[in-house]
Amino acid sequence: MSLICLHNATVYTGITVLPKSTVLIQDGKIEDVISNERFKKRQIPHNAQLFYLNGANISAGFIDTHIHGLNGFDTADGSPDSIMEMSKALLDYGVTGFCPTLYPQPDDNFLESIKAVVAAIGKEPGAKIYGMHLEGPFVSADKPGVLTGKYMRSVDINLMKKYLEAAEGHIAIMTVAPELKNMHDLAILAGKSGIVVSAGHSNATYENMLEGFQAGILHSTHFFNAMRRLHHRDPGVVGAIMIHANVSCEVIADGFHIHKAIMELLLRVKPVHKVVLVTDALKPTGLKSGTLIANNEEVILENGLFIRKSDGTIAGSALTMIKGVQNLYEMGIPLHDAIRMASINPANVINRQNITGSLIPGKDADVVVFDNDFNVMMTFVKGELKKFSE
Repeated sequence: MSLICLHNATVYTGITVLPKSTVLIQDGKIEDVISNERFKKRQIPHNAQLFYLNGANISAGFIDTHIHGLNGFDTADGSPDSIMEMSKALLDYGVTGFCPTLYPQPDDNFLESIKAVVAAIGKEPGAKIYGMHLEGPFVSADKPGVLTGKYMRSVDINLMKKYLEAAEGHIAIMTVAPELKNMHDLAILAGKSGIVVSAGHSNATYENMLEGFQAGILHSTHFFNAMRRLHHRDPGVVGAIMIHANVSCEVIADGFHIHKAIMELLLRVKPVHKVVLVTDALKPTGLKSGTLIANNEEVILENGLFIRKSDGTIAGSALTMIKGVQNLYEMGIPLHDAIRMASINPANVINRQNITGSLIPGKDADVVVFDNDFNVMMTFVKGELKKFSE
């Protein structure tokens, strides 16, 4: 593979910001990040691919750890083809890695969906699968959001073992309600299996949360949404996560799920490296017209948000990762912090083999290039140019 030179850009390495710089990619890896001045003095092979970027932005590819669907495809189809179509579509939004996310379904369907993700791993035409995210079924019917309550389950260790067997080691994250009986044992089993255990769809008290932290529940799913609120006599799920700095949290930065002022508050109490941008995107995301079905229910797209037609409940996000980065920036968050929430932070949370999240020499060249209007220009996966827009 020839040398690829991404020349004259602002480079967000995940560690620092380097204006007027060049990223070198060789044999699918980051070879180096150097200043334009150093690049001019370097002898470049005649067969090198040189892209002049005119001050665009380069960062590690985005990693979406919570996504249900995109472009009319989703994780509930029970089909590896749907997962691979999602992989392909994600390139348009700068995503180079993702965790297909499953919501509670009948047991047989849930297992079928798990097996479909496993079957797609290693065959991805675009963004890589970094394991799946199981959003339930061991969550609270008191905080269902738009999950189907009848498929939420009390803790069942034997069923969990079936999930582990079907997943063949490919569960990256599991959302649970820490207050459920026997959750301590389940959390420990999941942790021993290399799974990040995340609090979500939970009505836990502060004391429940402390017990969960002790069992290794140190992440949180779409923070603030579908969880017990902060109260001055009961800090609840929200208070516990905000108080304990070592607990990381997902945020859906679509401007609807979390108010701009709440994002500002969160970043005053939570270290920026513990905040992870996710989309929670549903099957119709990216579609412009027609009947939209998400979670087997009809939804309406209003101002970038899915609304359940039957009762007006927020039914999930139509967010993309590049739009989420833009939204965070427009909320007043420095661009380098917004980018790290979309790249190195999720990489550090799931901490699985071969995840990069940064532009460090020797790392896989999973790279996104976008202009100052947040249009994705290029997406590279392992150094291969997968998306290119003039």
